[in-house]
Amino acid sequence: MSILPDALWLNVSPSLRRFDRPLLHYLSQQMMIAQWEYSQTQDEACSLEIALVLLHDYLKSCDRPIHLIGHSMSGLLGLLYARRYPKRVRSLTLLSVGIHPAIDWQAFYYAHRQLLPCSRQMILARMVDNLFGDQFHPIAQGLLRTLERDLETSLSPHTLFRRESIAPGGAAAPLFVCSGEDDMIVSPHELQGWQSWLKKGDRLWKCPQGRYFFHYFQPKQVGQQIVDFYASLLPETTEQTTLEPLGASS
Repeated sequence: MSILPDALWLNVSPSLRRFDRPLLHYLSQQMMIAQWEYSQTQDEACSLEIALVLLHDYLKSCDRPIHLIGHSMSGLLGLLYARRYPKRVRSLTLLSVGIHPAIDWQAFYYAHRQLLPCSRQMILARMVDNLFGDQFHPIAQGLLRTLERDLETSLSPHTLFRRESIAPGGAAAPLFVCSGEDDMIVSPHELQGWQSWLKKGDRLWKCPQGRYFFHYFQPKQVGQQIVDFYASLLPETTEQTTLEPLGASS
């Protein structure tokens, strides 16, 4: 990298990238931030391991630890990376990631498909209501199509026949976990479950009146919280050393 970013925004759900843009725009005015995106075709295996390898290939060119940020399944990827390569992560910010980090909107969708005698379209319409609240019909239909695309292209490992789980727990890097107050996916119980894993300096924050995509609707408020969290880490950066070049397994 010719210009090293301060933070890296992770995205493993290309169909949902538009919900990240307002917050990215705000953060780009406060710091140097880059984006890393993982996209797969329907013919490829849905593998968090492959994504981890590709993310590490990208981050090996950084000579210092970096802040990672991710929403939902993208946050889970950041968490898994921080657990595997703790020296390469300056901090980890998780948006809409509960203490059981594999739970995302798709896990809820497939659970509803199994339990309710409803069509795919009816359940997706219900998910739109849960995720975004009441919307005008044309907007709701557009959101429904967005969720359909995400089912086909995102890294989420869940299927109609099996829902994956990842062990609870944090990471060695400083941690900032936040979710929306009215999130139907990451419940207050899922958020508060992080309390027993927080270290000194870690933060837990609930966005008032926020749903699953709270960072889209309140980007400035969320961005200010992230910037403030980064500022709280600044005294430690004076003692931070650079990373030596490492191989693929480092």
